[in-house]
Amino acid sequence: MNNEVTTDRDSTVPKMFIERVSQHPEKVAMRYKYLGVWRDITWAEYLEQVRHTCLGLTALGIERGDRVAVIGENRPEWLFSDMAAMAAGAVTVGIYTTSAARQCEYVVGHSGAKVFIAEDEEQLDKALLFRERTPDLTKIVIMDPKGLRGFSDPMVITFQDLLERGRELDTRDPHRFADMVARTQPEDLALIIYTSGTTGPPKGAMLSHRNIAWTTWSIGAAVPLDPSDELLSFLPLSHIAERMFSVFLPIRFGYTVNFTESLDTVTDNFREVSPTLIFAVPRIWEKYYSAIRIRVANATWFKRVAYGLAEAITAKYGRVRFERKAVPVWLQLLRSFANLLVFYKLRERLGFDRVRVAISGAAPISPDVLRYFHGIGVPLREVYGQTEGSGPTCIHQGENIELANVGPPLPGVEVRIAEDGEILVKGDNVFIGYYRSPEATEETLIDGWLHSGDVGVLDDRGYLKITDRKKDLIITAGGKNIAPQNIENQLKFSPYINDAIVVGDRLKFLAALIVIDEENVVQYAQDHKIPFTTYESLTKCPEIIELIDRHVKEVNKALSHVETVKKFTIVPKKLYEEDGEVTPTMKVKRKYINEKFGDLIRSMYKG
Repeated sequence: MNNEVTTDRDSTVPKMFIERVSQHPEKVAMRYKYLGVWRDITWAEYLEQVRHTCLGLTALGIERGDRVAVIGENRPEWLFSDMAAMAAGAVTVGIYTTSAARQCEYVVGHSGAKVFIAEDEEQLDKALLFRERTPDLTKIVIMDPKGLRGFSDPMVITFQDLLERGRELDTRDPHRFADMVARTQPEDLALIIYTSGTTGPPKGAMLSHRNIAWTTWSIGAAVPLDPSDELLSFLPLSHIAERMFSVFLPIRFGYTVNFTESLDTVTDNFREVSPTLIFAVPRIWEKYYSAIRIRVANATWFKRVAYGLAEAITAKYGRVRFERKAVPVWLQLLRSFANLLVFYKLRERLGFDRVRVAISGAAPISPDVLRYFHGIGVPLREVYGQTEGSGPTCIHQGENIELANVGPPLPGVEVRIAEDGEILVKGDNVFIGYYRSPEATEETLIDGWLHSGDVGVLDDRGYLKITDRKKDLIITAGGKNIAPQNIENQLKFSPYINDAIVVGDRLKFLAALIVIDEENVVQYAQDHKIPFTTYESLTKCPEIIELIDRHVKEVNKALSHVETVKKFTIVPKKLYEEDGEVTPTMKVKRKYINEKFGDLIRSMYKG
């Protein structure tokens, strides 16, 4: 049963939250693991923590419109802080935990944050480095004070201290919290989401309460969400997509959010929770696919044969289904047999055995990966959007999941294609603008239309197909327009390729920089007794180059002549966010990569 809150879609986040609590105060809102045991937090307990955190921030001097920065892994205190800031009429600014001190300084300084809520000693150290250069910052709050027993600083307090100050203010002024929530209006600023910055310094996208409340309604009208659903929260909460699934949609629909212990325990926590709702970026789905393939390759002869037969059956089933043809009875029976003997046990081992809704977003996913998960019984669908659209623009809806597109726009969202092919978006999900950047806002928001920077086409049903990023299109020396994203996705379908960056703008042919999947390639090297010492030496082994060459040639068979990758070079290092090579959501910073590895690229075109 869909039991969404009845608050009007033109509402505020705190009002939606309070209505959710009033409906089912004793239902479990979230779980976290402590000392090996999963602990429950009900909606009533969630509200109590938010109330005292909000009043604690007020006691620290936070006023309407002030900014509160939050940095930390996914945990209850992150959500308490987020909701509390908005309840106070302030604005939450999330920061990626992987951000270096100088990146944190930029966000805190640019947003003018007055309070910096940090998870632990590691994040505190960053603030201590830059606080003298961020004059608006007045207080630092630490969620987990482990390792700080002897530390004392007048600017730093613990999260428990913050709650205690909130309780004291609540005792003195018991109506204060309700009054602040009532004063907040739908058009007020709720969040500043700093974009990943693939082309330069991150920009702060401003989202209003109306943007968020309306978008939760629109997603719910397109995707079946239910109070009985369980979500595992592990992607960064500073990203709008995870924030939507871990914070805002649970408020609208009342499902339970489970927090992973750490990034190292995600696969274990998946098996423990067996979520019914999964949201993940393509890199996660690709890693699961690669891990399955490698595990099968190392299994016994009988298991390899059984898996191979089951995969062949589901591949046939998938082709028929995705071509919208009637599935023969004999094929339905064979698929049921393959599911019973092979894929049910596989899903159970992965923690995917209860999945009702599986969504991939934040970057394009390979059609082959999408087809594969449908084959093993995971109903994976793709969502397309951007931070400036509060997350989603289009999504596969109902049973209409197709490989060639990302589905129709969400209810209430308009999409059209500009003359140059750029995707334009209009709706109540479209952001207010960029914080302290009117020029960038004017370039992106024109007559109410969000200029996405993506290129695509709409079919006669209104389904959207993404071609590529507008700035990433390659024009060869022969004048051919090439969308590199499709080629790169096909290359990454190999379990041995982690990333692929296709180059060739204004050049005679396409080439590619290849980043190998270290875990799988190391396993391959060990299985084939290939000697190596370091990661770099591994990338230069003739046998590994030959391995990658076979996969590149296999991909080329499915491409037109002008799209084929004529040469490739394996990058001698992994790509890291701290080196500026990828974003926190693991999207490659193409421009930076082209500059940093310019010598490797030029070497492929010599002669």
